[in-house]
Amino acid sequence: MLVEKLEPRVLDHLAPKVLERFAEKPWTKSLFVPSVDVYRVGEREPFMAYSTCSSRDFFHPEFKRIFDSFHFSPFFFHRKYWEWVFILHHISKLPLEGKRGLGFGVGATEPLSAAFARSDARIVATDAPADIGVGSGWASGGEFVRDVAGLRNEGIVDPAMLGERVTFRECDMNVIPTDLTDFDFCWSSCCLEHLGTLQKGIDFIINSVEKTLKVGGVACHTTELNLSSNDATVEEGATVLYRRRDLDELLHQLKARGHFVDDLRIAPDSLAIDGYVDTPPFGPPVHLKLDLYNYTCTSVGLVIRRGR
Repeated sequence: MLVEKLEPRVLDHLAPKVLERFAEKPWTKSLFVPSVDVYRVGEREPFMAYSTCSSRDFFHPEFKRIFDSFHFSPFFFHRKYWEWVFILHHISKLPLEGKRGLGFGVGATEPLSAAFARSDARIVATDAPADIGVGSGWASGGEFVRDVAGLRNEGIVDPAMLGERVTFRECDMNVIPTDLTDFDFCWSSCCLEHLGTLQKGIDFIINSVEKTLKVGGVACHTTELNLSSNDATVEEGATVLYRRRDLDELLHQLKARGHFVDDLRIAPDSLAIDGYVDTPPFGPPVHLKLDLYNYTCTSVGLVIRRGR
C-alpha cells in the first residue's frame, strides 16, 4: 500500500514505531566498491575502447599489468591512474625503442617519463617556468618539478638509466620553444585546462601536433570533460572545462588540417561507481567523476597522429 493512501490516523500510529526502529538500528548508506580481482574480465575483452574514464578499463588484465609496472600503492579507482594508463597504452602502440618523446607539464607525481625511459625511449620532460609554477601554487602543492631528479620513478627504471634517457626543460605550453621539434610522440596529463581559456588549450593541442611532432608522430593528451552540459561551462580561469562540442570541433579542425584522430567516444556507465561524483576533499575509494564548479566532470583522452 502506498504511504500517501494511508489515512492520517494510521500514519499517526505508525510514525512513532518507525522512528523507534531507526533509533534502535540507524539506517546507513554505503558505496559498494567492486574487487578488480573478482570482476576481472578476459584478455580478449576490449581495452581503452572509449575516450573517457570508465570503471570497465580497471577490470582488464592490461590495466593491472601497466598499473603494477608503475609500482604504485595502494590501488583504487582514480581517474589520474586511468589517464596515465591511457597515455602509456596508446603511445606504446609505437615501437618505442630509440624513439624521441616530449612530455608537457609532467609535474612531480606523474610516472610517464620513467615508464617511457624503461622502454628505451629518449624523453624531454618539461614543466612550466618557475614563475608560473610558483604563481599558480603548483610548487607549494608538491606538483611542480624542476629537474630529472624530481621526476616520479619509485623503481620504474634504474635512476642512472633515467638520467641517461631523460632530460628536463622548462616550457610554457602557451609558447612552445621552437627548438622542441621532430619528436615521435608527445603527451600531457590534465594540464591544458590550466592554460587560461578554452581556446588556449585548443591552440596548445594543435601546436603540439604541428610544431613538435614529425609526420606520423602521435600526440596523446588528457583533459577535463564537462559531463553536465554541452552548453554552460567554465570558459576561462585557473581551470576550464571542455564540453563535448568543443572537442568535436577540435577533432573536425584537426582532420581538416590533414591529421588523423581517434573518434571521441563517451563511455557508457558500467557500474554504480561510474555514477559516483566525488566532492572535496577528493580521494579514495572512488574518484572517477568529480564536482568542479558545480559541473560533473571526468577525464577524457585524445589521440592524434600528425598527417602532414
